[in-house]
Order: sequence, then C-alpha cells, then structure tokens
Amino acid sequence: MKKLFSLFVLVAGFCALVSRAQTAGGPDITVGVGRGDALSVRIRGDTALVALAQKAFSTHGRYVVYAPTASGANFDLTFTGVSGTQVRVDVNKGAAAVMSQTLGGTSQANALYRAADAAVRATSGLNGFFASRLAFISNRTGADEIYVGDLFLQNVEQVTNQRASVLTPRWSPDGSRLLYTSFKNKVPDIYQIDLVQKRWSTFVSFNGTNMGARFSPDGSRVVMVLSANDRGGAQPEVFVSTAQGRSPARLTRAASAKSSPCFSPDGSRVVFAMEPGPQLYVMPASGGAPSRIAGGFSSYCAEPDWSRASPNKIALTVRDGRNFQVGVWDLANGQGKIVSKVNGDAVEPCWLADGRHVVFTFRTAGSRKLGILDTETGKHTIISSIYSEKGSVWGP
Repeated sequence: MKKLFSLFVLVAGFCALVSRAQTAGGPDITVGVGRGDALSVRIRGDTALVALAQKAFSTHGRYVVYAPTASGANFDLTFTGVSGTQVRVDVNKGAAAVMSQTLGGTSQANALYRAADAAVRATSGLNGFFASRLAFISNRTGADEIYVGDLFLQNVEQVTNQRASVLTPRWSPDGSRLLYTSFKNKVPDIYQIDLVQKRWSTFVSFNGTNMGARFSPDGSRVVMVLSANDRGGAQPEVFVSTAQGRSPARLTRAASAKSSPCFSPDGSRVVFAMEPGPQLYVMPASGGAPSRIAGGFSSYCAEPDWSRASPNKIALTVRDGRNFQVGVWDLANGQGKIVSKVNGDAVEPCWLADGRHVVFTFRTAGSRKLGILDTETGKHTIISSIYSEKGSVWGP
C-alpha cells in the first residue's frame, strides 16, 4: 500500500478508474441502524415535492420517514409549491404549529431542498444539508470529466470537456469556482473552472507535480502539493499560495510523499497525509513543525477532510482489515472511530454542512458510486446508480 500511495501522489491521474455520470437520480439504497433519539416525520403536500422530500429525509441518520397515511409521527411536514422557484413548508407537532416558511431557490427542486433544510433545523436543531451542491468525477463521455449537480443528482451538468484524467474537484467558498487536477497535458497540473462564466483556466503549472489544491475557508489562499525543482526539489511538498496561485510558500520539508492537504475551519492550520503509512499530520498554515495526529488509529490514514461545522472532527480514509472505511478523528479527546461498515471500501469522505454526515465513494471491484454516510449511526445511502466518484460538497 505504501507503493500505491506514492504512486498516487506522483501519477494519480493515470491510475484513475473509469466511472460514468449519473443521469436521473440515484437508487435510494439505504443501509444502517436506528437510534433511540430518531425523529419520525410524515411528509405530505404536492406529489412531486413529497417524493423529493421523502428521498432527502431518508438519507438523514436522525430521521425515520413514515408513510403519508401512517399515524404516530413526531412531526408532520407539508411542502407546497408557491411558484416555479418557491416552496412553502409547514411543520406541525400534533395540533401545534411549529413553523411555516416560504423558501426560494434556483428551481422548485432547489427550493424544496432549502425548505427541507429549514424543517431539519426546526425539528432537530441541526443544520440541514439537502440543498448542497455536489462536484464529482465520472466518465459518461468515455473520459474522466467533472460534473456538478444537486446532492441527489437530479440535475447534473458536465463542466469539463478535456478528455483527460482528472482528480479532486474542490469548491471555492462562494461556490462560484472549482479547483482540480488534470492530466490534460500528460502531466498533473492544477486548473480552475469559473462556473458562472463557464470557462476554465490554468491555475498552477510548474515543472513536476501540481495537485491536491484546496481553498482556505475565507477564499484568500490555496493549499496544494508541488514538486517542481524551482519550488524546492523533486519531492512533493505542501505549499500555500494566494487565491490566484501566486507566490507559493513551501510549508513542509521532509523526504516523504505527501497528499490531500486541507485547511482547518479557521484557516490557521493545515492537515495532510504523509508517508510512511501514510499517516496524518497537522501544522500551522504559516509554517512550522508538523505534528502527527491519529497515532495508533490505523496503519493507513489518508484523504483528510476537516469539518467546518464541528472543528474538532477530521474525517479520513482508514484501513480496516482487508478493506478501507471512513473514520473520524476527534481532536478534542484524541480518539478515532471507524464510522462506516460497508461491504467493500468507503473512501474519500467529504463533510456535509451539519458536521455529522459525509459524502463518500463506495468502491467495489469494478464499481464506484457516491453515498451519504451518517457518522453517528453508520447509516449510509447510495445516491448514484452508475459509476461516479470523488465527490466534493458546497453548501449555501
């Protein structure tokens, strides 16, 4: 696995597995366990909106969805279309009205997801995540390309057409841009897509490896892995640049492969994976000595994602026996927990807005699909019916 990890760092794009794009939504396959604090909801209203809301709430580990004719639900949720871009949600607990609110969106489906998020906040106090946008990789056209859509892949748009291996699409904080790695020129360079103008441009293209770019939470900086000779030598190192990719400053100085850098929620620190193992390390974003975290958790710790909603939590991919699963490392108590138990591999976790659920890649022999995982209950839902992987989430 060490050799595979190093190979990923240096030539990952050539090792990307084939995937296909989601078209008309996922299969809504849910596996998991119940909890004593689960909330039951009965969903009513316009037929099309009810179907979308039921699918959304069925992915949430806190909720149990009752049939519209069933009795005994903790809450009744009614969704009514007001216009082509507005939906009203009414929440009742028995005979008592809890809330009534009209939400707008880019479409009626988007307005429904925003209304459902409002219902989550009203009934559980948690942030909602249903209105998130998803960027992911598939090869519907026969080559790896990046697509964006809603979280449930009802409306998907292809945003690259480079016919080259691509890796790790990552959102800007305002949701207007994506950074990603592409082998368009046969070597790994970092590109940027302006989703408003529908244009892509080269972000960083030094001699050597350029990959793993992510924005800081405030959008003012970008962290990435570079191995250009004029940037510090052929060994991949972690760098931080301006938001435009200028003036990259080297953070790490160690003769080991590094990957997957990610800022802390306040932008003051960076977490990344480094050999041997790999294992996870945290260091100041301004420079300094890296400190290992998650020691003893697993022999393989990679692909970290630092939760903005729960700043003490880092989701990561860990080895569990012969498979890989999603783990969560708690910085507050210095303990880790394997939170997925899929029959296959669960990799590449990306936090959703509530700090409880993640999007992940469900991997079996010859198959890649996206799923939503509740890190508290282990409940997971496969949201794509055909090949897709490496999901990255943006929330309004």
